[in-house]
This record gives sequence, C-alpha cells and structure tokens, in this order.
Amino acid sequence: MGRLLRIANIKKTIYYLKKNGLRQAWYAARERAAKEISERYEYSPLPEHVLAAERLRSAKLSYRFSVVVPVYDPDPLHLRAMIESVIDQSYDKWELILADAGSDPSVTAIIKDYQERDGRVHYRKVPENKGISGNTNYALRYTTGDYVGLLDHDDRLTPDALYEMAEAIHNSACRGVTVQMLYSDEDKCDNEGMVFFDHHRKPPINLDMILSNNYICHFLVMRRELIQTLEFRSAYDGAQDYDLVLRAIDNMLGRASRRTAAERMVSLRHLREETVHIDKVLYHWRCHADSTADNPQSKDYAYEAGKRAIEDFLRKRGWNGEVGHTRHLGFYRVSFIPDELYARPEIGIIGGRLINRNRRIAGGIYKGDGTPLFNGLHKEYSGYMHRATLRQEAEAVDVRCMMVSPAVEEYLEEVIGLPYLRNQRTGRFDWKGGLKEEADYKKISLEFCQRVRAAGFVIVWDPGMEEWLKY
Repeated sequence: MGRLLRIANIKKTIYYLKKNGLRQAWYAARERAAKEISERYEYSPLPEHVLAAERLRSAKLSYRFSVVVPVYDPDPLHLRAMIESVIDQSYDKWELILADAGSDPSVTAIIKDYQERDGRVHYRKVPENKGISGNTNYALRYTTGDYVGLLDHDDRLTPDALYEMAEAIHNSACRGVTVQMLYSDEDKCDNEGMVFFDHHRKPPINLDMILSNNYICHFLVMRRELIQTLEFRSAYDGAQDYDLVLRAIDNMLGRASRRTAAERMVSLRHLREETVHIDKVLYHWRCHADSTADNPQSKDYAYEAGKRAIEDFLRKRGWNGEVGHTRHLGFYRVSFIPDELYARPEIGIIGGRLINRNRRIAGGIYKGDGTPLFNGLHKEYSGYMHRATLRQEAEAVDVRCMMVSPAVEEYLEEVIGLPYLRNQRTGRFDWKGGLKEEADYKKISLEFCQRVRAAGFVIVWDPGMEEWLKY
C-alpha cells in the first residue's frame, strides 16, 4: 500500500509542479510528506453483534432505499464486491438497480446471477450509452424507494450504510422534518479492497464550503421525488454529482427572490434541517489507475464542469460572482462582485486569517468555544482536505480581520463599548483605531460573533483576507 501511495503522490507532485510552479510545488510536497508521517487511519469493521442489533432495529423502520449503479464494463471482481456490499447490508429494505451500458457479456451474466439469487437486485440494460448522467437517469426511472442512494460500480458500501441513513431519516421525522439529502464520511481503499486510507471527515452542510469544493461526494442519498425531478445533466458529466448537489441545495433554499436578511435566514435554516451529515465512514472509494481517487488529473474536464456548475448556482441565486480554479484540483474560489454583504444580506460578518511574523496562521477562525482552527499552520500550507484555503461558514472569526455588515455593527459597539470604526481604505473594522493593543481580542471576537449568530446571521471566513501581526 505504501508503494501505491508513493506512486500516486509522485504523479500528483509532477502535475502540481506543472500547474503551479516550483515554489508552490515545494510547499505542497513538504505538507504531503508531513501528512503521511502523522496520519494514522484504520477502518474497523463493525462486530457482528452490532450488525445483529441493527437488523433487529431495522424491523421497526419503514423507509425503502433504491441504490442506483450505472455500470460500464467494470472489473468483474470489483463488480461482485460492490453488489455483495449491498446484499450484506444490516438494513434489508432496499433495491439495487444496475443500469448496464457496457458491452461485456460476462457483466450481464454476473448481475443476472445475483438477480436470480436475490429478488431485490434488478438488471436493466441501457438501450444506448448516453454517458454517466444519461445512464443514471435511465436507472432512476425504475426506482421505487423513498430515497435513492448513488454508488459507483467499483466502490463499496459499509454494512451499516443504509441502516445509518434510515435512522437519521427517522430521527429527523420525529422532529417534524422531512430530510431531502443525506451524506456520510468516506475513505479510500486499494485496488484489492484490503487497505483503507484517506479518511474524509466532513462538516455539516456549509454553503460557502460547498461552493468551494464538492466535499459531500460519497455516500450521497436523496429523496426520490427530489432526485427524479432534478435528474442528472449530461452537460456537467464529470461533475454530475456536484451539479446535482448544488441544484438540490438551490431547491431547498427556495425562491431566489427572497432578498431580506430574515427571509434568507429562514431559507438557510430549512437547508440545515433538511440536509443531514452522518459522521461515520459508510463508503469505500476504490483506487486504481483509472480512478480520480488515485489519479485526479485523469479527468481535467470534470474540474471545468464543476466550475460551470457553481456558476450556474450563482446565476440562479442572483449572486454576481466569478468562479476561479485554485491551485488544488477540484477546488474553487468564488469572488463576489461588488459588495458581498449587500448581495447576501444574511451574512453578518466576513472574517480573514491572521498571520504572525513566522509566516504561520495565528488565528482568524474559531469554534464557538474558542478553539482555533489551522493555528500554527504555515501560510503556504493548505491543511486537512485543503480547508485552510477554502471560504466557509464559521462559528467565530477575529475582530482584527473582519468586515461587518451595517445590520450588526451595533452588537460590536455594545461589546467593545466604543463607536464602530470602518477603515476607509479596506472597508474592514478598524480595530487599531478603537481598541488598545492589549485588548482581549479573542474574548471580544467570541462574544461579538455569538451575538451575531444568535440573531440568525451567518459568519463567513475567507482566507483570501489577511492581517499580518507584529508578533
């Protein structure tokens, strides 16, 4: 496995060098090497007694799942492993729909063999290969479940994947919420499916982060009525899942004509209630020579499709912004034009990062309890899953590097006991003009941000904003 990772990382480094130049490639290689040394991850399968308890509990849950798989000439061993990962689910209310657009008769024979043994497995021959989106849409016609899960023909689900989804849907229903979209954490496995690595720990739904990268990815489950209404769009093949997620989010946010902060806050609350993140690995993404998991530059066209999907989302929301690629494949930056605080009245604060004289991140984004994120990370490093470089909603940011909406200026005045001062050159809060150097900036920041969030406003952290500290 170590050899596989080394070869993959050499490929990535060479591509990164060509794309970003020697200086950035040097920093990226250093960060990747440090990550390999520090990262220790092992996937631990659930013991049988836990799966047995899930099977008992499943009898009390009524939700049905349609697992949809577009199939195109896969490795027979990978295909069998994928099918068996569904058959082995501790939750038994499912159907597996395999839409075959390939030409390998052995694939047909394998699927039909499973179909004869388990009536929940369904073989559908696609009349004409119309690409990943068209073939998946063909499969969607035959779904009958309450929810649809998306699975690639060479990947695998964990045995508890559908059980965890059903429990999450049930728990939300007990609160009077009908879940529209769910997603889980994931990891990668080697070609043989024996070694697991790259555990992707995901955050709850974060609008600005999803506009920077499709972190949702696998395992994605969506309410059947919603996914059948949206369908996949062939024009976005390569990033068809990203495009689907963004359009689902647009659907949950509701009318783009809602302009007031209060209306936007209600929309965001609905989005957060109707989208559920399950913080467990429920999906194994297989790495082999042709997969984007192992060789991301093998599908450059996908990153252009992702950019267009974000642009389409911005147009629908009426947000005037430009989308650009970052130095990391599949990661984007949205630059809003002109004043983002005007275009998005639900945002109360936009904060940036603080850099100390050692060129390290010294603050700027915090959890609600004051725990700093990315603290001590070199300013040229990108952090876990490149998140130190991504715009994202935050619980708290720092008064020393922030832009404040006029709608929440009064909260800051109440906290600091001074009139609000705005820097005429940068448009940011002028902390040097009103606060003493020895002021407890972190305490002030947390109290101010807590008030802003309590009022329903959103806080966004933008690493493109920087403030250099003297210490």
